[in-house]
Order: sequence, then structure tokens, then C-alpha cells
Amino acid sequence: MEEDREYKDTVQKLFTFIEESPSQYHAVDTMRKHLEAAGYEQLLESGAWKLKSGGKYYVIRSGSSLIAFRIPAQDSQNYCGFQIVASHSDSPSFKIKTNPEMNVEEHYVKLNVEKYGGMLCAPWFDRPLSVAGRLIVKENNRLVTKLVNVDRDLVMIPNLAIHMNREANKGYDYNIQKDMLPLYGCGEAKGKFMKQIAEAANVEEDAILASDLFLYNRMKGSIWGACEEFISSPKLDDLQCAFSSLEAFLQSEEPLPSENVQANEQSEVDGKNVINGKSIPVHCVFDNEEVGSGTKQGAASTFLADTLIRINHAMGRDEAGYRQSIANSFMLSADNAHGVHPNHTDKACPTNRPYPGNGVVIKYSANQKYTTDAISAAVFEEICNRANVPYQIYVNRSDILGGSTLGNISTTQVPVNTVDIGLAQLAMHSPYETGSVKDTDYMIQAMKTFFEASVRQIEDGYEIISR
Repeated sequence: MEEDREYKDTVQKLFTFIEESPSQYHAVDTMRKHLEAAGYEQLLESGAWKLKSGGKYYVIRSGSSLIAFRIPAQDSQNYCGFQIVASHSDSPSFKIKTNPEMNVEEHYVKLNVEKYGGMLCAPWFDRPLSVAGRLIVKENNRLVTKLVNVDRDLVMIPNLAIHMNREANKGYDYNIQKDMLPLYGCGEAKGKFMKQIAEAANVEEDAILASDLFLYNRMKGSIWGACEEFISSPKLDDLQCAFSSLEAFLQSEEPLPSENVQANEQSEVDGKNVINGKSIPVHCVFDNEEVGSGTKQGAASTFLADTLIRINHAMGRDEAGYRQSIANSFMLSADNAHGVHPNHTDKACPTNRPYPGNGVVIKYSANQKYTTDAISAAVFEEICNRANVPYQIYVNRSDILGGSTLGNISTTQVPVNTVDIGLAQLAMHSPYETGSVKDTDYMIQAMKTFFEASVRQIEDGYEIISR
């Protein structure tokens, strides 16, 4: 019973995090607040970086991607490598177009939207929705970002009655421009949308120069099932992993002094010892995974590489030292996985069948949609064993093309050993997804053990040095 209470406490923290993160911009801002409360200092990409031993830092790109890291307290120049957990801040949704109001016969006002990512459309109907995102506002000749969340039930996408489409239950091809436009108000709502957005952001409407606004589901997370074994919430993909990474990062212990670290063999470059068993933990959250990651703040960007290179230079290490640290680095690409569906068990691989509640999922793909290979899987399995966390395997059914994630994209910029992992869930890319009450806790414990370790290359394989 005590264990169940701990699982539920963790889930309630997850639900709070998701409620505070109605857009990717809010998700990053929520993480920023947690980091600053823990003593982390913001660095600007446009400024000089002066890092110190024991320092704790974070950097944000474009308001929707974030990287946090901390420098070892002792012998900080001679760190082994980087222990990276990467997840993403965005979820499939509908983006509000510029000039969004559409008048319908002087009786309705609806909003013009476009699809963001590959979502299940049907679950968006007939549920309370609202709008959140960011505004670019002119203040004293400066362009300032303001987050906005209309924190109430604001719009809804009404379904067409079965009487008007008798074939609806036989399958329907939704047209985004026709079927998925949210109803905002009656005729008198004309001209009020941007005024309402401005009021919610506490700015003047005429000061707004541009915006990135998205619909989001207003339904709160819930714990349910015969034994309260399931959770459902918006944005489990991928805020469940982003939350777990942040929690593990903040909970993980500072490295011990190098003389207390076991398996502490030294290597040399230019006569300097550059391996001491310690690694720099890195909490990394990218944006735009749901639309391919090909943006300046996505996994295909230089954001992670730029950050690691600047850490290397700020700590007084040369190019060879950076290359060596990359060879001694490891990344968990954390993005949720498909659990076996109770009504469609045939959709899963016959021999690899992950279920919600059975632990962290290791994801394989022969076509490298996932980066996991024998080496990276073995390393992560050992991490899970040390954390006393169960793990399971996901592989696509061979005749069903699966999705991709950020691991194989980010490693084109930072070529580190990577394993793709996630938590088993149902209804991925629905606005209300389902998982297990236990799994968030499992993921945090595995990631915490990972952050407190170093994975380094040796002559005949790899060595995991625990703290």
C-alpha cells in the first residue's frame, strides 16, 4: 500500500506538470521554474559562458527547447563524458492560423486552424478545449515574448450528428479545413478572439505583432481501473518522459570525489589526464519532434552539439578532448512506446509485447527509426538492473511501418551511443492518452541511476561506473 501511494504521488506531480504545460512554450517555462528553484543559472546563447566547478546551468532556444547540465564539483576539467537524456516538449495539436476568425451566416464564429503533427482526429470532438502559446509583443521598442493561456473552457469542435452522416461509424476521412474547425462563439463573438488573447496575456491588443497559438485539451489527468492501475491524461507523449527526465536530473546525486570512484583508470591526451570517472549529466528537451525535428530548436538542429562544444571550451578543453568526451558519452532518447492494445492484440509484434505497468520499454527498429543496438540495449539493461527497475522490449510488427523519434535524428549532430526508450501507452497521439500508474516512477528511477553513472568506452567494450 505504501508503494501504491508513492506511485500515485508521482503521478499527481506528473498531472500538475502537464496542467502547467498547455503548450511547448509553457512546458519549457515550467522546467525553467523548477531548475531555478534548485539553483540553476540561465545561460544565453548570445552571451559568453563562464562555467565553474560545481556550477548548475540551463540554456533555452526559441522558448521551446531546453538543455540543463551541471559541472562536477571536483576535478571538473577532467570529466569523462556526457550522460544525456533527450525528450521533446511538443504534442500533436491544431495551430491557430493568423486572422483566425471565420463568420458563419452571422450566427457562429469559428477559428481557422491547421494540423500540427499526426494526431488521432476523432477524440478531439465534443470535449472542452482552450488556447495557449506565445505572443511577440512590442514594449518600449523591444520585441518581448509573452506566454498566454486562456485558462477556461473556450472552444469545442462539435461532431456532426449521426442523422446527418449515417455512415460515420463505418469510417470517415476527416478534412482538417472543414471538419476540425473549433466553434468559438455566436455572432456577437466576432472580433473578440485576439482581444481575449491579449487580456489573458495582460497586454494591449495593438502591441501584439505575432503569435504561436495552439488548441489544447482541458480534461485533467485521472487515475482509474479496477485497482487504480491506469492513468489517462493529455500529452503523455512526451511530457511523461520530459517530466521523468527533469525529476531524475534534479534528484540525482552529485558525483563523488574522483578518489572514491571505482574503476578509475586514466587516459591521456596531450599529457593531460582527461578521464576521471565523472560525467556531466544533461537534461535535454527538444521541440518539433511531432513534425520531423527539422527546425533550429529540433533534434536535427545544432542545439545539443553547440551546447556540449561550449561546455568543452568553457572548461578549458581542446578539440581532441571534446571528441574523446563524445566517445565516452551515452544518450537515452526518451519517447513513449505503443503498449499492446486490449482490442487489437494482433497489431503488436508476436514475440515482443510491452504492457503498461511492466516497466521501461526498450525500442528496436531494423531500419534505424530507433537507434537501439546490442551495445546500447545492454548498457541500458544494466542501468535498469542497478536501479531495480523492470524493462521490456518493443519492436514493430514486421508488416506495419512504425513511427520515428528524436534519437536517430540528434545523433547526426552528436554521434553518441544511444538507446531509444519510453513507457508503454495506449491511444498514442490522442488528446487523452492512457498509461500505467507505476511506469513514471520506474522511468525516474532508471534515469536517476543513469545520471549518477558514467558510460565509457574501453578496449573490448564499455564500462559503467556507478556513483
